[in-house]
Amino acid sequence: MELFNNLKKVVLVIEYEGERYCGFQWQKGSPTVQDELEKAIQKLTAESVKVIAACRTDTGVHAIGQVVSFRTHSELPPQTFIRGLNHYLPGDISVTRAGFVSERFNVRKEALKREYEYRILNRQSRSPLVADYSFLVPYKLNIESMNTASGLLIGEHDFASFVTTWDRKEKSTVRRVYEAEVIKKDDMVTVRIVANSFLTHQVRNTAGTLLQVGSGKIGVEEFKNILEAKRLSLAGPTAPAKGLCLTGVIYPENSEFKYENLCT
Repeated sequence: MELFNNLKKVVLVIEYEGERYCGFQWQKGSPTVQDELEKAIQKLTAESVKVIAACRTDTGVHAIGQVVSFRTHSELPPQTFIRGLNHYLPGDISVTRAGFVSERFNVRKEALKREYEYRILNRQSRSPLVADYSFLVPYKLNIESMNTASGLLIGEHDFASFVTTWDRKEKSTVRRVYEAEVIKKDDMVTVRIVANSFLTHQVRNTAGTLLQVGSGKIGVEEFKNILEAKRLSLAGPTAPAKGLCLTGVIYPENSEFKYENLCT
């Protein structure tokens, strides 16, 4: 009982380049972000811990706003967790914020919304500076049509058509989308979607289908029909993972987790 009472729950905000990882979640024999985090924590605290994340990003997907938590007996302050873990972590993973929460706080279940962005470089020539973080599309896109189609996603829908494979552990393919838009700034087109949670490959299949709309291969009405059909794998093609980034996890206003209260 005394050991349990001495436990603290640490929350971290992390960012990572996902190119060389098979997603966030631990997989036997494969490099994952969770595995690297747990190894770094063990080196810093001499404890073997399990890290829980708000989102399970897929292979090759990046993050700048992933939120994770773990329990520890360590007395280290948040600033030391940031500096110490960044010392042991590989260069493509970084802890940007840290703090403490109560034992009752659940980093995954209490998350209200998740925000993803899919970046499309819309020009003829490639860019060495953003090649690893965007998908090159060399033909002109109709942004207005893409935006109209993305607006159809807002609300509660059965997104079965936008799932490549369905994990049977998921009880439902219904999700609520709060925001969906397509933004163009110079040569960069960004598909931004905020939802309560996402199904496997949902955002990448959505981006791929919106690109079909933008190129004129399908119309907005056909996009609507795909959404309403609720047929597995109907949407797509699946856009490459390198263009996708988890940009934030949003918690309720009355949550004890607040970004501004974390150390940087």
